[in-house]
Amino acid sequence: MRSAPAIGFEYRPSRLFAYLPALVLVLALIADVACALPWWAKLALAALALAVWTRAVRRPACPVVAAGWSAGDGQWSLRRADGGDVPATLASSRVLGPCIWLRLRTADRRIATLLLAPDNSDADIRRRLRIRLATMRDTPSPA
Repeated sequence: MRSAPAIGFEYRPSRLFAYLPALVLVLALIADVACALPWWAKLALAALALAVWTRAVRRPACPVVAAGWSAGDGQWSLRRADGGDVPATLASSRVLGPCIWLRLRTADRRIATLLLAPDNSDADIRRRLRIRLATMRDTPSPA
């Protein structure tokens, strides 16, 4: 049996999920206005929601511009925005419909979260990743 080829892809954040914090903010403000609290409590909750939204939006973007998963040893390699390559291991993964959510732990114990959605990745890459992740879950880990 031939070994599976390595999987590599360029990464850019999904535009689809960039609007999610704004949607959550709007829903929080609607709930704030509709609740039966005094005006000063509503104002405090609205300020808190705006502060949390600002923090979420201003958070620096993911510095990963490319990723690769070698077939033999199961190691990941992340290319950062500054051009350096960093080895990583898969901490966890989730498949949510057409999207794949990857959490990778680098050697310096940082977590890189990659969301592969239809608007920022190729369907073939997502299909190959789903297959490889499924086979990885099915094989028992050595104890």
